[in-house]
Amino acid sequence: MSIVPLARFQFAMTTIFHFFFVPFSIGMALAVAIMETMYVITKKEEYLKMTKFWGNIFLLSFAVGVVTGIIQEFQFGMNWSDYSRFVGDIFGAPLAVEALLAFFMESTFLGLWIFTWKMVSPKLHVVFIWLVTFASGISAFWILAANSFMQHPTGYTLKDGHAVMNDFGALLTNAQLWYEFSHVIAGAVTMGGMILAGLSAFQLLKRKNNEMSFYKKSLRLGLLITLVGSLSVLMSGDLQMKALVKEQPMKFAATEGLYRDTPDPAALTMIAWANENQHKRVFGVELPYALSILAYNKFSGSIKGMNSINKQLVKKYGQRNYYPPVNTLFWSFRIMVGFGLLMLLVAILGLFFTRKKKQLLYRQKWMLWILGLCTFIPFVANTAGWLVTELGRYPWTVYGVFTIKQSVSPNVSVTSLLISNTIYFLLFSGLAITMIALIIRELKKGPEDEEKQAQEDQKSEADPFDKGAFE
Repeated sequence: MSIVPLARFQFAMTTIFHFFFVPFSIGMALAVAIMETMYVITKKEEYLKMTKFWGNIFLLSFAVGVVTGIIQEFQFGMNWSDYSRFVGDIFGAPLAVEALLAFFMESTFLGLWIFTWKMVSPKLHVVFIWLVTFASGISAFWILAANSFMQHPTGYTLKDGHAVMNDFGALLTNAQLWYEFSHVIAGAVTMGGMILAGLSAFQLLKRKNNEMSFYKKSLRLGLLITLVGSLSVLMSGDLQMKALVKEQPMKFAATEGLYRDTPDPAALTMIAWANENQHKRVFGVELPYALSILAYNKFSGSIKGMNSINKQLVKKYGQRNYYPPVNTLFWSFRIMVGFGLLMLLVAILGLFFTRKKKQLLYRQKWMLWILGLCTFIPFVANTAGWLVTELGRYPWTVYGVFTIKQSVSPNVSVTSLLISNTIYFLLFSGLAITMIALIIRELKKGPEDEEKQAQEDQKSEADPFDKGAFE
């Protein structure tokens, strides 16, 4: 064991766990906002019950997301201090705006949403949750502004061994930022919809007659959100991958397992395995023309392989290994795309089989089980996408400017990293178990619990000196 892989593992562990809950909370916030909007428009109490019930699930994801986000920030000072010094002038502005404006706005209006149900009008109250949703998106924007600089550095100069910002506008107009932002938000929308539909399917398996209508509406809404989100994910992902052909050709070639330059037209590799030590493909199954169509929107065009790109990078940046972990990238990309297409298919079929004329899905337990198990798919898909984005940049932390080896703190040791890795793993395991237990508890309570709790709260608010309080 050595310092660099242990530090990388720790950052990956904390980031992956944190990223479980960021899109979860963004997507659920949108779903809850739609529910409350429907209540304000229709005045139907069922939409109010949906808002409060699923709002509790959203609040749990938000709370865990905040905790894991704070833990993740420790990484920069603990294991990546040289990296923090290098990019501090760049990251300071967007991360300060994220914390002081976006997150402050998000938490403030979330507090107003939680505690003002009986204090303000429904029309004003629904504005609070929409502001929370908007602020969560803005928060993601500023964090991705920092991340996009790592992918495609722009608007900076090098001074005294670190990057200094000279054009804040260039940071915000970075094309990579808008590709990432649209893809992440679309993925969050999909995740919120899929979790809503999946958990509703699990609840419908219990067959409680008094709750059937509640969960049917929730399931349909979840599927509709998933459909919109999945289509957006595919479109934004397509644009992002096309940009990689020019901006990060090594990452693109690795996601396709291409060591050699392809012929013209280029075939899409469906399945493959690579010998990473010898830099060659062991086997592969290809689909003719498909890669040229995906990369260039035409039936012609070749793709440079990693061997050719590595020679160019050696000539430009100096002698080192520029090959990323090919098998991990290749299969992570296919898991991401495959699960994305699966969620789109589930949304289409789910909406079809729950239409008014023939609600087949509600009567078939095996269909509900499949939809319920799909609850976990977006977690895997988002993680796979994150692996492609970050691992494909190897060996750089800031692409073409600063390497991973240059980024690690000089004063950490293998022992300290082993201890902190163990502590973080146990902490995250405890948080995950607690989160799952709390969600299960909320689901067991059901939507009627909110009404019972409201009645109890109303009794507790009675004047203790009033005669009726003792009856």
